Amino acid sequence: MPEDWQRALAVVAHPDDLEYGCSAAVAAWTDQGREIAYVLATRGEAGIDTLDPERCAVLREREQRASAAVVGVSVVEFLDHKDGVIEYGTALRRDIAAAIRRHRPELVITLNHRDTWGGVAWNTPDHVAVGRATLDAAADAGNRWIFPELTEQGLEPWNGVRWVAVAGSSSPTHAVDATAGLERAVHSLLEHRTYIEALTDEDPETYARRFLTETATATGERFDGKPAVAFEVFAR
Repeated sequence: MPEDWQRALAVVAHPDDLEYGCSAAVAAWTDQGREIAYVLATRGEAGIDTLDPERCAVLREREQRASAAVVGVSVVEFLDHKDGVIEYGTALRRDIAAAIRRHRPELVITLNHRDTWGGVAWNTPDHVAVGRATLDAAADAGNRWIFPELTEQGLEPWNGVRWVAVAGSSSPTHAVDATAGLERAVHSLLEHRTYIEALTDEDPETYARRFLTETATATGERFDGKPAVAFEVFAR
């Protein structure tokens, strides 16, 4: 992965997207003194069948903030798009471009924006919309004539995004050694206990440790044999 950056912004659709995808890398980066902020398009309010959305949103926001803190991230923002029905379009691009202008990152991180996970499982429309909009907004943020209302709000154009890194891609180009951050990644995922308990009957700690360890180990087989978090990196 590129190393000559100080600030990153991670933009995903739901609470837990980063914990399933790349929090081991985030832990390693914050250990190095890098600044990383999270922006989530939704509060994940439609994610638990047994909880009504209003109650679920409050709970999942709380779990996301606790989860981020485990890997050294203190800035977590929510854009309040509707979980499950996020629409790709100018409204979403504008909100993400505004976040990029606020945080002025050199590296932007998002999640798989393609229709499938490796051609095996169908991706969700929310992931596709947010991932694609994030790639577009990285350019939108630097153009003062796209969304000029942002400039009127005091958000000056930011053309400093140098890379967009997509986690969960079936075509990874770069990887981060997950060894140092893997244990914290497990504990970060465990902060989403309510969601995990609704998702599986397996013991939450056993589930989180198995999932992240197996994923990092399998990824590492493509990158020097070390546990790894992989990204498809687009340079700008």
